[in-house]
Amino acid sequence: MNIGPASTDVRTRDRVLRTISERGPVTAAALAETLGLTSAAVRRHLEGLAAEGFVEDRELPRVGGRKRGRPARAFVVSDKGHASLRSDYASLAASLLKFLDETGGEEAVTQFARERAEALATRVRPRVDAAGPDIGDRTAALAKALTDEGFAATTRPVGDGTPLAGVQLCQGHCPVQHVAADFPQFCDQEAKAFSSTLGVHVQRLASLARGDHVCTTFVPTAPSHATERHSR
Repeated sequence: MNIGPASTDVRTRDRVLRTISERGPVTAAALAETLGLTSAAVRRHLEGLAAEGFVEDRELPRVGGRKRGRPARAFVVSDKGHASLRSDYASLAASLLKFLDETGGEEAVTQFARERAEALATRVRPRVDAAGPDIGDRTAALAKALTDEGFAATTRPVGDGTPLAGVQLCQGHCPVQHVAADFPQFCDQEAKAFSSTLGVHVQRLASLARGDHVCTTFVPTAPSHATERHSR
C-alpha cells in the first residue's frame, strides 16, 4: 500500500480535528505543542477545517487585564465537525459491542443497552413530568427533549376518536442506528424507557436500524390504554 504525502496530510488533519474535540477551546500554539507539529502546519490545517465548517474560532478572554496586542484565538469543533467524528465513533462502538457480545454474551450487551436507555430516561423525565398527566402533552415534551438529545423527534396524532387513538412519536435520526442494526437490544430498551417515562405501554412500529426511513413508536392515548401508569 502506498502511503503518500496526501494520505499523511489527511491523517494529520484528522489528528488536529480530534485533538480540538478533546481539548477545545484550544489555541493553534497549544495544538502544535500537543501534536509535535510546526505552527505553520497546524495553521494550514486549521484554515482548511474552518473553510469547510468543521471548526470555529473564538476569542479567549484576556488574562490579568492585559489590553495590548491581538487577543488569542482558540478553536472548537462545530456541529458539522462533531457529525463527522460521530461516524468514526460508530465504527469503534460497533467493534466494542461485538467484543462485549463475544466475551460477556448477549446479556452483557442487553445490560449496557438498558443502562444507556435508563440514563436517557433520567435526563428527559423532568421535562416530561413538567408537561402534566395528559399523554399527548407528555409525548410532545418527550419529543422536544429527544430532539435536544440529537434524535430529531416529532409527534402526530393518529386514530383520533377511536379505541386505537394515540400519538406517533417519530425519530428522524438515531445516534446508535448503525450498532442497533446488529444489536436490536438498543431499540428494545429504548422503547421500554419511553414506556416508563410516559407512564403507558408503547409499541415500536418502525426502526431506522431495520432499514425504515424513520423510527416510529405508537403511544396510546385512548382511556382504556392510557390508564396504565408505571410508578418509579
